[in-house]
Amino acid sequence: MNVEMPKTLIEAIKYFSEEQTCINAVAFLRWQDGSPICPKCNATQEKRNHYWLATQKRWKCHACRKQFSVKVGTIFEDSPIELSKWMCALWLLVNCKNGVSSYEISRDLDITQKSAWFVLQRLRFILKDVQVEKMGDSGTPVQIDESFIGGKPKNMHASRRRKLQIGMNGYAEKTAVFGMLETGTRQVRAQVVPNVKRITLQAAILDNVGFGSTVHTDKWAGYDGLATKEFVHETVNHMEEYVTAGGVNTQAIENFWSLLKRGLNGTYVAVEPMHLDRYLDEQMFRFNNRIGHNDGSRFVKALSQVVNRRLTYAELTGKEAGSQA
Repeated sequence: MNVEMPKTLIEAIKYFSEEQTCINAVAFLRWQDGSPICPKCNATQEKRNHYWLATQKRWKCHACRKQFSVKVGTIFEDSPIELSKWMCALWLLVNCKNGVSSYEISRDLDITQKSAWFVLQRLRFILKDVQVEKMGDSGTPVQIDESFIGGKPKNMHASRRRKLQIGMNGYAEKTAVFGMLETGTRQVRAQVVPNVKRITLQAAILDNVGFGSTVHTDKWAGYDGLATKEFVHETVNHMEEYVTAGGVNTQAIENFWSLLKRGLNGTYVAVEPMHLDRYLDEQMFRFNNRIGHNDGSRFVKALSQVVNRRLTYAELTGKEAGSQA
């Protein structure tokens, strides 16, 4: 089976207008040659002679007699929304530079805003890239920086300011995020952190950056002592300059923060701290796949990651499993 994926938005809208085409595309990416494997009994190649139930758009296993659809075992599982709408939502999410809001998806796909929000959160969940290799192996410096995400108290409604107030210490702190960018590969890794203390930041560096690598940071005290941990630590004082005479800077990782905040402030407007990690994953996916990809190949890569991913509404909202959302 050969599936020729679209390369532009107009092609994608036409291509995924038929539900059967969407089923074929997902099947081709999750199973070899698009030949389905029963998720119940994991039928072998010799037993894959499944029945296709055309009216229900699902298969019936020849071995265990159970029925299954292409959605089973993917992020789409148990969703009543057509795959054609899922495909369009994913295309927009991975290709719109500043993201796409649930209100836009709601209007474009003719679903409720609540459903659109849940669709986007599930799609962000599949964009998370779990890297095991350490950064810095290319021999180029790794730029490291922290930033803070959150609204300004002066722009908040009085009731929200009262809600966020903490005793006599003023307003709640913004959410801290921490990122590393390898200048050679132009790949970034970022995460939400509880604080920007030395023990927190350096634990993240040790987990993600290889020993002996060159790291560029600003003068924040949280990075003090990196040289004693087998790193080549070079710093830039932002009170005096952005780039040193030797080329030490953190401009690339700060550019990533700029792109992230542009999307959060301009498209999403208000993001709760408990969901911020998924918005980080979304921005990282677009950033890390901007070079060497077009809209079509970026979409295909995201679609290939839908298998063995599941995010229920109860998990998403912090409710216990089995509770009513």
